[in-house]
Amino acid sequence: MKVLVVGGGGREHALAWKIAGSRRVESVIVAPGNAGTALEPKVRNAPVAADDIEALLRLAREEHVGLTVVGPEAPLAAGIVDRFVAHGLRCFGPRKAAAQLESSKRFAKEFMQRHGIPTARHESFTDFSEFRAHVEAHGAPIVIKADGLASGKGVVVAQSVGEALAAGEAMLEGDQFGAAGNVVVAEDFLTGEEASFIAMVGVDGAILPLATSQDHKARDDGDRGPNTGGMGAYSPAPVVTAAIAQRVMTEVMHPVVDGMRAEGVRYYGFLYAGLMIDADGTPRVLEFNCRFGDPETQPILYRLDSDLVDLLDAALDGRLGKSRADWDPRPAVGVVMAAGGYPGHYRTGDEITGLPAAGLPHAKVFHAGTGVDAAGRIVTRGGRVLCVVGSGASVREAQREAYRAVDRIHWDGVQFRRDIGYRAIARE
Repeated sequence: MKVLVVGGGGREHALAWKIAGSRRVESVIVAPGNAGTALEPKVRNAPVAADDIEALLRLAREEHVGLTVVGPEAPLAAGIVDRFVAHGLRCFGPRKAAAQLESSKRFAKEFMQRHGIPTARHESFTDFSEFRAHVEAHGAPIVIKADGLASGKGVVVAQSVGEALAAGEAMLEGDQFGAAGNVVVAEDFLTGEEASFIAMVGVDGAILPLATSQDHKARDDGDRGPNTGGMGAYSPAPVVTAAIAQRVMTEVMHPVVDGMRAEGVRYYGFLYAGLMIDADGTPRVLEFNCRFGDPETQPILYRLDSDLVDLLDAALDGRLGKSRADWDPRPAVGVVMAAGGYPGHYRTGDEITGLPAAGLPHAKVFHAGTGVDAAGRIVTRGGRVLCVVGSGASVREAQREAYRAVDRIHWDGVQFRRDIGYRAIARE
């Protein structure tokens, strides 16, 4: 069969690569894809934007696509699954009503309150003067979030009242994120260790947890610098012990699916809980995503031994409860290589050299913001450009393999962290 993967980032490259490895798949179409997906066996790109739902629908019908997998959040929030299902097409992802868990921070916080899901206390604001009064009374540190989708950049962990007020003013009065910042959520700062818990949810409500992972959001080593969409990730995350994983399933994942059903919404697709695990092992939800995380997808799928298409079909056919996912026991570390200036203003069009590093035996280079210029050179096209994944017997060894490949790749202004996976290595 043919499979359509919607999106053009590193997550979509990893999905296309893994799906193309299925014995049941004839070809994978990625829309719009990137320079990396164009080079994968059995994979080709289609010049259709990820948010052009009607064009994607036409593409799926013209190509007789048997399954569509949606990578990014924007088309999910816009209702791509509803449109595809209405035309009788199989599409894996939550419908628009369910995707509000990610598309609206306020909706997610109020949903968690209604269903007793552990999270930080919060208040929502549309008026800056009310926001100012709250922040001045609350003090710092405090977390400020744009309500809507902001490409992973709408969260500020403010260490001072002044920083919090500046963030809120930029969102509410400075139009920093457009309509996404018309509502601002201010919430308590939580301490502990972050982890990503991602699961597949079937149409029957069955939940299959995937391998755990930990993202690195800050731009610079030691978790310093501005917040980003993610500078690297590794899997598994040792902070999520078996006992904590069971608590997450009981206290977070099942209440989400059951709560949605109680409110008349059937949730199916990927479900991502960004967690803060405190010192006594209590998990609290920082955010929900309604799709696979990026860059967590890359190391997680690198470790997946099962056929991903079989799991996706089981989820859509109501058989996920009888399925299992098998994993390579070796850890994987993914290092994001970004354009200079990211997450602020950055340049594009720089030639990337050293990409034969993809041929290293224990590493894989997943493309994100890449393209091909008129001269046929692979060049930068975005802020996060590549995610280089390494695998090894330990996290330290996996990290070493990833950086062996990273060190062979170059473009003007390239930046990346040197410490991805450091928490797990400290435990080793």
